Amino acid sequence: MIANYMYEYSDIEELWFVVSPHNPLKERTTLLPDHQRLEMVNLAIGDDVRFRSSDIEFRLAKPSYTIDTLTYLQEKFPGREFILISGTDIFPTFHKWKNWVTLLEFYKLYVYPRPGSQDHELTRHPSIRMFSAPQVEISSSFIRQAINEGRNVSHFVPEKVWKYIKEMHFYEN
Repeated sequence: MIANYMYEYSDIEELWFVVSPHNPLKERTTLLPDHQRLEMVNLAIGDDVRFRSSDIEFRLAKPSYTIDTLTYLQEKFPGREFILISGTDIFPTFHKWKNWVTLLEFYKLYVYPRPGSQDHELTRHPSIRMFSAPQVEISSSFIRQAINEGRNVSHFVPEKVWKYIKEMHFYEN
């Protein structure tokens, strides 16, 4: 939903989902193997030409740092402008990101509002564009927890992804 919103209400011409092997600021305990998460992205995208999946971080040094990924992509695709899309929930830890000042110096950050997020001084940074989008209180953590509790969340994820999750018994007890 957020990808669709950002595509339709911004100047983005193509949206890439970069599957990250490991966010250095998060525990890896709930992550499925890389190839299975990439498969779910591919199933979610289907044949929608507006979206593209990328496993670029699978081949970069671990852990994955956004600045390194963007720099690599910019070198590989010099004619493209890369914009990072994130939610407001990154603001409390953004100062811990590798070279976050440099990231904002060279790249734009489009930010989707997350429920309960507080105003943050970074929202006024010239490289950051805040979006006034409908807020949805559904997160990957919510979906994983609900599946673990045996709940049907088929209406919260694309149909093909839901079938794959059920077939593979992901996130179940």
